[in-house]
Amino acid sequence: MGSLRPTFRPTRAAWYRRPGGPWDAGSLDAALSAGGGAVVDGSLRLTAGQMLDRVAAVAGALRQSGVRRGDVVAWQLPNGWESHALFRACWRLGAIAAPVHHAAGPEDRARALSQVSPRLVVSSVSSLPAGPPVLLPASAGRPSDLAVVLFTAGSTGQPKAVLHTQRGLLAKARTMVGVHALCRDDVVLMPAPASHVSGLLNGVLVPGVAGIRTVWMPRWEPAAAVGLIEAEQVTFMIGPPTFFVTLMQAPGFSPARVGSLRLISSGGAGVTPSFVDEASGAFGALVKRTYGSTEAPTVTTSSAGDPPDRARSTDGRATGEAEVRVVDRASGGDQPRGATGEVWVRGPELFVGYTSVSATKEAFARGGWFRTGDLGQVDADGWLTIVGRIKDVIIRGGENISAAEIEAHLEAHPAVHQAAAVGYPDDRLGERVCAVVVASGGFDLAECRTWFESRGVTRFKWPERVLQLPRMPVLGAGKIDRAALRARAAQEGSGHQ
Repeated sequence: MGSLRPTFRPTRAAWYRRPGGPWDAGSLDAALSAGGGAVVDGSLRLTAGQMLDRVAAVAGALRQSGVRRGDVVAWQLPNGWESHALFRACWRLGAIAAPVHHAAGPEDRARALSQVSPRLVVSSVSSLPAGPPVLLPASAGRPSDLAVVLFTAGSTGQPKAVLHTQRGLLAKARTMVGVHALCRDDVVLMPAPASHVSGLLNGVLVPGVAGIRTVWMPRWEPAAAVGLIEAEQVTFMIGPPTFFVTLMQAPGFSPARVGSLRLISSGGAGVTPSFVDEASGAFGALVKRTYGSTEAPTVTTSSAGDPPDRARSTDGRATGEAEVRVVDRASGGDQPRGATGEVWVRGPELFVGYTSVSATKEAFARGGWFRTGDLGQVDADGWLTIVGRIKDVIIRGGENISAAEIEAHLEAHPAVHQAAAVGYPDDRLGERVCAVVVASGGFDLAECRTWFESRGVTRFKWPERVLQLPRMPVLGAGKIDRAALRARAAQEGSGHQ
């Protein structure tokens, strides 16, 4: 079993090694243990102290199982106290957490785990052997240790394993506590999977640093969410627009029942000024846009005191020590303010590479800048607006879906000669997946779903619209004209369920 190591070293920017700066941080375990953070998991309620006891017990069980510093611990569990405790127990031991999406199918799970060679795959905390609790003074975790491996869709179809350190995640969490102006009276509702950077950051890390309560949801159920917001007096939520659109449409919803909410931060496809206006009116809360990725979490957003119009019409300004550039891809030079180019970012929260060295080299430019693959514009005051993507990735309800992966499954069908997967706009999910095929015989939506199910593909990746064409539109160089396909998919009114 090989060991994981960072495949990228941060550039010596202004924040690097500055005494007292964001990179000069302690271990995650020490910071979260000092900050606190209670947990609500269904009927189970754990105070910060009780959660600390469970972390010590889980750390002891992992060590009893042979887990040591630098080992990878993987699991596939729904949101709740177990996943929360496993993260923190790994960091106490200096081990690396590798959560797999709870809804991932067998193929996706196998491809993810093959990249990290876990020492242990945990099916549940109760399945672990009991061992002496590992108390904080015995913590083996160090700031430079890898903390997590997060799996995200790659444009080539192979999932990318994203590496983050303890100090990088701690720097991000501390920054976001200040940006969101969180205090100990705040309560966060977290339905996003903890295997996602958003769920991890805003369900485990930020609440632990700020000492606030996390209310976990194992899956998104809008009607149940209304009840939880009311009962737990939730003040803060973050997620894709689909959460808030379906919440507004839920049976029993009323502004009075969600009146405790003061802050909603939303990112991903479909975060438009009209969405912000509608949500602001329905919730009576500050609703703002945010931009980030698994590799560079929450790079931009707006802060308390920023002009409300900027929070609704742009994706914000750089947070903390993060830096943002918009670059001309041909020359590598900065674009004039207001011009469109590729968004490049760097900062202390940036990931430290993929498990693939070649993918890491491709992702970074000279000076430590991460090439995001997103297209954006920055105005004269530094406000960023994302306008598109270079990478062929579809974002459905906050989930990244590789077009190349979907196309590979489609072209494996005996009736399909050529395939392309594109996203089409959806008010609730931001985007949905459309399969465009050149096929012999009938290849309709029902057959497509049966085929994807038979291949063990995770359900949220299944196409929800099928277009069968006699031939693919192509550009001058012979490449498929994806822009034309996206326009065609958006115009079609049938085939979506």
